[in-house]
Amino acid sequence: MAPQKIAIVTGAGSGVGEAAALALVADGWTVVLAGRRQENLDAVAKQATGLGGKTLAVPTDITDPASIAALFKKTKDTYGRLDLLFNNAGVGAPAVPIDELPYEKWKAAVDTNLNGSFLCTQEAFRIMRHQTPRGGRIINNGSISAHTPRPNTIAYTATKHAITGLTKSTSLDGRAYDIACGQIDIGNAVSPLTERMVGGMLQPNGQMAAEPRMAVADVGKAVAYMASLSLDSNVLFMTVMATKMPFVGRG
Repeated sequence: MAPQKIAIVTGAGSGVGEAAALALVADGWTVVLAGRRQENLDAVAKQATGLGGKTLAVPTDITDPASIAALFKKTKDTYGRLDLLFNNAGVGAPAVPIDELPYEKWKAAVDTNLNGSFLCTQEAFRIMRHQTPRGGRIINNGSISAHTPRPNTIAYTATKHAITGLTKSTSLDGRAYDIACGQIDIGNAVSPLTERMVGGMLQPNGQMAAEPRMAVADVGKAVAYMASLSLDSNVLFMTVMATKMPFVGRG
């Protein structure tokens, strides 16, 4: 009988996190669902049960170090190990000129997107480094904004660029402990956060234009693929995006 594979997905209550959690469940993983809202996590857990999968819902505030520590302790106490972390939880900030962005909104993006991902990485690293068998995998949600900004998105863009540094450092430092780390950069997946793209997004030339989106389930499949590799292999960076979104070229 194959050993149980244990994953934590943050931001698992909707969107990309939900899709990734369900894809992992379908691939045989036991998934710890982390997110702010119990009712959302319970709804995802119900879907997972319909797929014949096992989940554990743990309400978590990704901006609170104590809440993050409790998430990983609950996982270790329940399952004894951790094989995968998907650092997915993230927030944006108001789309305003740089000099009009309130510091509190900047800090909220940094606390969630960067500090939360670091703290989760630290907790996962600590478990993976010392467990038997040793090792595991960490996947970070980098976003297209880890490469190219949209207008008026300095907080989100800066934190997502920082995620790339987090990915590279974790990948390097994890080598000695059989911990692989990669990054998935997602562009325009259907989710609550991308609903405004249907009505039109500000483009660098100052025009507003509706942007194509892609099925969020395809992102879940991509995460599950990255997670399926042996620890001898790693997808360091993967970009999965709506084919016709304005990213490549001058669109």
